[in-house]
Amino acid sequence: MNITKIYNTAVGLIKNCIIVIICFLFFISCKPTTKTPEPLEESGIVNQKIRYATGFTIQDHDTYKEIKIASPWPEAKNEHRYILYPKGTSKPNIEGNIKFVAIPVEKTIVTSTTDIPILEYLGLENKLVGFPYTDYISSEKTRFLVDNGTIKELGSERTLNTELVIELDPELIIGFSTDGNTKVYDLIEKSGIPIVINSSWMERHPLGRAEWIKFVAAFYNKGKEADTIFGRIEKKYNEAVLLAKDATTSPTILSGNMYKDVWYIPGGDSYIAQFLKDANTSYLWADTKKTGSLTLSFESVLEKAQDAEFWIGSGNSDSLSDLSKENKHYSLFNAFKNKTVYSSTLKKGIKGGLLYYELGPMCPDLILKDIIQIAHPELLQDHKPYFFKKLN
Repeated sequence: MNITKIYNTAVGLIKNCIIVIICFLFFISCKPTTKTPEPLEESGIVNQKIRYATGFTIQDHDTYKEIKIASPWPEAKNEHRYILYPKGTSKPNIEGNIKFVAIPVEKTIVTSTTDIPILEYLGLENKLVGFPYTDYISSEKTRFLVDNGTIKELGSERTLNTELVIELDPELIIGFSTDGNTKVYDLIEKSGIPIVINSSWMERHPLGRAEWIKFVAAFYNKGKEADTIFGRIEKKYNEAVLLAKDATTSPTILSGNMYKDVWYIPGGDSYIAQFLKDANTSYLWADTKKTGSLTLSFESVLEKAQDAEFWIGSGNSDSLSDLSKENKHYSLFNAFKNKTVYSSTLKKGIKGGLLYYELGPMCPDLILKDIIQIAHPELLQDHKPYFFKKLN
């Protein structure tokens, strides 16, 4: 073979090899370095901001949301966990005592009137297909749906008509429990209908109760709307708090009433006590460390509150006369004598439902303004009380 030809061929092969090696090294140097995936807790979660509520959290993952209810009812031993994932996708592979809900939900049953305004605020009242004891519903939009048969009557909250519930085939039931009795819910869940617990009534701050709109909204992909709505409520409430600080006096307040032989009075850590604090009043049991009600004797209440300037939250009586019929000793209080007794149960819906319990949780600014107007009328001269009325 020609030596020159062999030489040229060898040189060509060497050049080609060098080019290949250079290209390979260049490719290696330019290729992004592959990192070990970070733990999900560090990289995959964005916590939705919850400002006041302490009973739930919402965590956004890449393909699902996780909601945790810290205490679904008083003295509950276990938290509740809900995984929300998009319809048409597979359930996330997550183990544990978890309930899965495909979202957005289209057909719902709720069991508390406090959820009615939330659905209406979010424009979701048409998603409601059933409710226990519909006469409790007073809101006009939802009342219309009850009257035209769109929303079905389901009996009482404790004994839901399970056959009708299953027939309605809701995608979600939002329930509540005050004592952990969930027998009817457990029975319904066996049919495959997921049930979640709303425990907003246990919140200590009025804005904490209102913030549960974010909990409900998550099941309908309405988180942004809920944030906006709650932001408006928060702004109006805090504006009223600032206004109350201008008061030059802090009148003493009695609250609650007798049931049989016990006087039930809001604890100092309750949302009612927070209302009274934010209204710049001196609630006589503000220093008690209880979120629920105190159970006291009539004598102990009289001793402490006989001279209280106002009695706010006096029960279900429509007048001072009716109040004295319940207990003739009520007349011993100066607030009774001076006709400064106020009740939140006089404003009722067309079927007798109490608007305070239905609308109040989502209207904390109105409740606060009512109390400010009672205690400091000079600060809100143009405000007409919405929930609280004076007993005559």
